[in-house]
Amino acid sequence: MTRTQIQLPDPMYHQLKALAEAHDWTLAEAVRRGVELLLTSYPQQAEPQWKLPEPLKLGAFEAPPEDWRRLANER
Repeated sequence: MTRTQIQLPDPMYHQLKALAEAHDWTLAEAVRRGVELLLTSYPQQAEPQWKLPEPLKLGAFEAPPEDWRRLANER
């Protein structure tokens, strides 16, 4: 088992501590159960669901390269 440190906002810490005490768990057990729930809710996928779309063919850029910086910064 690996030891780690986490930082929790005070209200979250107190809620988690109360939950652990109500179920007779240690704080570490409560955190492990929460992480386990998170990992089962969001299983790893072999391939990402979203893929970058193919670029659109819009033709040649009509502004000369020396104007690109100025054009990009104009509002």
